[in-house]
Amino acid sequence: MRLASVWQRIPVIVRAVVGGVLVTGAVTIPWSMLASANFRYWPSIPWSALVAAPVLWLYWQYLKGRGWPASTVAARRINLGLRSLSSDVWGMALFAGMIGLGALLAFQAVLARLVPLPPEQQMPDVSRMPVPTMAVLVIMGSLVAGFTEEAGFRGYMQGAIARRHGPVAAILVSGTVFGFAHFTHPTVGLAHLPYYIAVSAVFGMLAYLTGSIMPGVVLHAFGDAFDGLLLVTSGRSTWPEPPPSKGLVWEAGTDLAFWGLCAWAGLWILGAVLTYRFLAGEVRAERKLDHRLSETPVQLLR
Repeated sequence: MRLASVWQRIPVIVRAVVGGVLVTGAVTIPWSMLASANFRYWPSIPWSALVAAPVLWLYWQYLKGRGWPASTVAARRINLGLRSLSSDVWGMALFAGMIGLGALLAFQAVLARLVPLPPEQQMPDVSRMPVPTMAVLVIMGSLVAGFTEEAGFRGYMQGAIARRHGPVAAILVSGTVFGFAHFTHPTVGLAHLPYYIAVSAVFGMLAYLTGSIMPGVVLHAFGDAFDGLLLVTSGRSTWPEPPPSKGLVWEAGTDLAFWGLCAWAGLWILGAVLTYRFLAGEVRAERKLDHRLSETPVQLLR
């Protein structure tokens, strides 16, 4: 029995998870090794970014269907999940994604009052590395994460599962795997899992509604860069911490501040739902228009 035939017999979810993890890890793991080496050797020069940039570009071209073997070109393009978007859909997708990220931050603030959340990131030791060099590494790392994680988790993994089992199952599976993949960070644990599933919902619904992972790539890379640069320059990130005087609601009880956070998060989530619904309507209208335009030449010939 051929290997391809055996692979096709494996459940879609398993194949999607394996494929998505491999697509993401193929670049993120080497980048982590390069960045770590850059801290130890010649830390004043961002040489790891100079090496990683062309590798990321070549890898992206390969996922888009270029290169050998020719037999996998169509599969690579389909699994990556790219589609040409109009300027209207692009603008609406970015706006909806930003509202979704705002809802995510509000949700984090509520979550911080419900469960003990350790910091997601630790302040790196920049004593041996100039801040400009560190900034270049942060930006390069954000690009690597944005392109490879969206390709792997929202393209190869979520896309394949959604085509068979629908978007809800796809986002839950990809979000859970996305969260466990970040357990390699020393401070990330089970308490962070709802956050990563929510992240997958923000980016995953953008990919599902538009048919393209590119809005998620842009927002993912920008968000990581903003958070990383904030951490490097100020020692703080966007990850919330409960006020010492408040504590967890299970220990100190609820208060006006907690209910205010819940109301604030509810407004952001409602706004995200409405903007995503508007985005879905915009995409449907555009696809109907494209379908009508594609039929017009045929009708004229009749």
